[in-house]
Amino acid sequence: MQQQSRRHLLRNLAALGGASMVVSPRELLAFTPPRDLNDPTNGMVRLSSNENPYSPSEKMKQAMLDTHADLCRYPNAKFGDLAELIAEREGVAPENVVVTSGSREGLNATGLVYGMNGGEILTCLPTYRALLTYAEKFGAYINVVPLDKELQFNLPELQKRINANTKLVFVCNPNNPTGRLLDATKLQAFVRKASERTMVFVDEVYFDYIEEAGYPSMSSLVLEGHNVIISRTFSKVYGLAGMRVGFLMARADIAARLRERLMSGTNIMALNLAKASLEDNEFKSFSLDKNKEGKKMIYASLDKLGMKYLPSHTNFVFFKTGAPIEEVQNKFKDEGIYVGRPFPPFMDWCRISTGKVEEVAKFTGALEKIFS
Repeated sequence: MQQQSRRHLLRNLAALGGASMVVSPRELLAFTPPRDLNDPTNGMVRLSSNENPYSPSEKMKQAMLDTHADLCRYPNAKFGDLAELIAEREGVAPENVVVTSGSREGLNATGLVYGMNGGEILTCLPTYRALLTYAEKFGAYINVVPLDKELQFNLPELQKRINANTKLVFVCNPNNPTGRLLDATKLQAFVRKASERTMVFVDEVYFDYIEEAGYPSMSSLVLEGHNVIISRTFSKVYGLAGMRVGFLMARADIAARLRERLMSGTNIMALNLAKASLEDNEFKSFSLDKNKEGKKMIYASLDKLGMKYLPSHTNFVFFKTGAPIEEVQNKFKDEGIYVGRPFPPFMDWCRISTGKVEEVAKFTGALEKIFS
């Protein structure tokens, strides 16, 4: 397929809307963060990275202190301790759990295993792209299906696209950046059928934020023995983005293969903090309540301005600005706020994270100043 210019590619995708097509996603996957994004001294409000700013809790702080005596030790034994605790909570066996350095390491390892040497990875865009971009570096071919008209993963089209070369299907649920949640029954049926032909990866890093009562994790399909990999993280509701700890769940033989491809692993403090966070239900409830409060503030402001947005099952809101995202980013930056990056082909939409209540209030004030 001949290389297209970025403008031409975006115009084609935008015109097609929910229709499906095969495109080279290289430019869709490219993103360079602002240089000053991680500067803690610049006084900016960061609502661009879907972080939980309320962490760490007092129990987590105590876990940090308790770890000091072990900082001279290698963390190997602690991986098993955390895996056992995760397995008990998720209803799987310890051998089904792969502890990783954030969800990113698990995504990278999976992209490496299934994308190496031209393996085809099938997905919808926009979505979280870490697995895709890493796999592409090792020769993967990314087969892209645009989201459907409801801005959901187009499961029927994905099912049609699976072929003999497809090594992995990637589904993010709830999806980043849209915040949309798939119907659980339809997703389970899709995974069962698709996993008969290829591996299915379900990214559930925002699972804790789902507001639909009783919504199931796809981890139940791990127990049934399907070709499925589930991803989770401690970076979001548990507020440990800076510590880098996450995990995968998969059938034991799949988990063992992924475990062999890990690049770094995490550290002993991160492992102890992860264990402490799983036992701190009070902080988790507090974080979820604050997230709901922040989203209500954002919804109210968008409703006041008559701006379109997608109800979210995450800690962010995706809304339509009607203006190029680069311009919107600069306007909010002038107000002292970082907002989300471009998500092609939706270049006139913006993703805003829920920060602390006072940070969200600053955002809503800026929103009404910019768009009223």
